[in-house]
Amino acid sequence: MIGNRIERARHAAGLSLRALAEQIGLSAMAISKYEREEVTPGSDVLLRLARALGVRVEYFFRTEEVELKQVEYRKRGELKAADKKKIHADVEDQLERWLKLEEVLPGDWSQEFALPKGLTGHISSLEQIEELALALRDAWQLGHNPILDLIDTLEEHGIRVITVVGDEDDIFDGLSATCCGGMPVVVVGSRWPGDRQRFTLAHELGHLVVHGRLNEGIDEEKAANRFAGAFLAPRDALFKTLGSKRKLLELQELILLKAEYGMSVQGLLYRAGDLNILSQNARKQMWGFLRRNGLYDKELGDPLPPEQTRLFKQRIYRALAEGLIGDSKAAELLGMPLIELRKCRHMECPSHAAD
Repeated sequence: MIGNRIERARHAAGLSLRALAEQIGLSAMAISKYEREEVTPGSDVLLRLARALGVRVEYFFRTEEVELKQVEYRKRGELKAADKKKIHADVEDQLERWLKLEEVLPGDWSQEFALPKGLTGHISSLEQIEELALALRDAWQLGHNPILDLIDTLEEHGIRVITVVGDEDDIFDGLSATCCGGMPVVVVGSRWPGDRQRFTLAHELGHLVVHGRLNEGIDEEKAANRFAGAFLAPRDALFKTLGSKRKLLELQELILLKAEYGMSVQGLLYRAGDLNILSQNARKQMWGFLRRNGLYDKELGDPLPPEQTRLFKQRIYRALAEGLIGDSKAAELLGMPLIELRKCRHMECPSHAAD
């Protein structure tokens, strides 16, 4: 067990055997023997490993262990093997901390994901996805207004959202997986702009909703994209805001809507096309304008701040308040040094720890 922990933490830190060995003053062969559990490291070595890997010593003795299954990457490019290992190790570590928290703070806050009954059984056209998105919003009692915090919304309905740093080349474009008996897991970049996070999350929710409902010939990726737009910016709300038929949309108009709905300007332009608010000719004109002026792939308007996973942290502080865990266990679950946790509890939290 300890060997697997060392290897996973090393992958999460992005370190090779040689690099880790150099940091703690041992040979790569010694680290390899620890990972293969041919030799058990002593307390002094565990302390050095913990410092180098950015974990607490308790991490090596954690009994919870999860494995990601049905992993699907959203591809903008091919990730390096080392980057995949780093992301997987980070995700699995965060999920294990969730499991530990559920042990010490049981309750209905950890809801099992299930689609509401009564959703459309078969989808024969992309237009039907509009009704599907509205039906899910209604079942979740979200109304038709903008969703202020999408991560909280998904986590409250049993979808575990994990944020990771990603890779240096920014190729990582999110992934979906299952764990722990089929619980859906969606992973997004912690430093992405909020609109990119939100569309990825809504897209992966779309896969969960439309899978198995599509008639032959309908591409699931396109269906998930259509669902994401319809879920984030409902049809009736956009009709009310933009009108049902327009000859042209101003970019500044879309920039204001970006801040309201948490969607990129380009995403809103696609959405207007989906709903035929703009004619096909008008859409071509607007896309042509963006391309000619070098705006097609640029973020328009102020960047939206990234969303954060708050539910996990809130429940840890609740467990602290109710005396279910102590400072040391809370620091381990939060993945922060004990001294930082104590500063946070005395309202002297460093900004990076508060996030």
